Parts: sequence; C-alpha cells; structure tokens
Amino acid sequence: MLSAFLISLAVVALSEMGDKTQLLALLLAARFRKPLPILVAIFLATVVNHGVSAILGQWITTVLSPTVLLWIVSLGFIGMAIWMLIPDELDDEDDSINKWQKYGVFGATFVLFFLAEIGDKTQIATVALAARFDSVGWVTLGTTLGIMLVNAPAVFIGNKLAEKLPISLIHKIGALVFLVIGLAALAQHYLF
Repeated sequence: MLSAFLISLAVVALSEMGDKTQLLALLLAARFRKPLPILVAIFLATVVNHGVSAILGQWITTVLSPTVLLWIVSLGFIGMAIWMLIPDELDDEDDSINKWQKYGVFGATFVLFFLAEIGDKTQIATVALAARFDSVGWVTLGTTLGIMLVNAPAVFIGNKLAEKLPISLIHKIGALVFLVIGLAALAQHYLF
C-alpha cells in the first residue's frame, strides 16, 4: 500500500504544478492574505473531492471486467499524459471569488477549490489511481498530500515562487510519469 500512497502523491503533485487549482490558490492567497484558513479549506475540499473520487475508482473495479478496466485505466493514464502538456488557465475567477466571498475566507476557498477540482486532472487521476490500486484510503491520502505539497508553498509564497518554477518542464515530467504508468500497466498484463 505504500506504493499506492507514494505514486498517488507523486503523480498528483506533478499534475498540480501550474494547474488551475494552483492558480486559484495563488489568487485566493493574494485576495484574502490569510494562509491558514485557505490551507485548511483546500485540504478539506480535496479530502472530500478525492475521497469520493477514490470510492468511484474502487466501485468501477466491481462493475468492469479486469481486461476492460485495464484498458480504461491504461488509456486514461496515457490520456492524462497528453492533457498534462496543455497548460491550464484560470477563467475570470474574480467574479467567482466575489460571489462566494460572503461566506468568508474558509467558505469561499472551500467551495471554489472543490468546484475547481471537479473534472480536473487531479480528480480524474485519483479515480484512475484508486481503480489501479486497491486502497481508497492510501490513494486519497496520497493525492490530498500531493495537492497540499504544491498548494501550501503557493499560498505562503505566492507569485514569486510560481514565476521561478519551470512549469513547462514540470508538466513534461508529469506527462512522462502518466505515460509510463499507463504503458507499464499494459506491458505488465500482456508481457508478464
């Protein structure tokens, strides 16, 4: 189960670099300037979102045959590799922040981050990882800590850190990791 945790952490941390939710964390930090409630809200929103995603990933394993599941998960990882090469952008989030600001720093951050994670690379990766590994808890813990590993510095340091990171290189490394996982799953099944 340690491998489920470590792979989940690494895959999601790489996926989150330059992701729209990391950009949202930067924007929320700049707007509210209260890192602790922002980080707690990001953590809780991620636990809920990724917990449900991991449960969905596990459920999928009960309704699909192992061969169909292998192909879906493998092609999903390969698709995520391609998606990693497409940079994310934030839509006009100022309007969204203004809309949810009445719920305070914690409430606005929780809602906005939860909604931004729906259909995001990291959420889809969580579903695929939970389908690949047999552990909702370890996958959820790994993906949540992967999100926090990337977003905590973003919240504390802000744009200064984001401007110095080679986001394009990080995306390429993340894409390579997704590709290797997808191809390795297929190779393991068909070659060994």
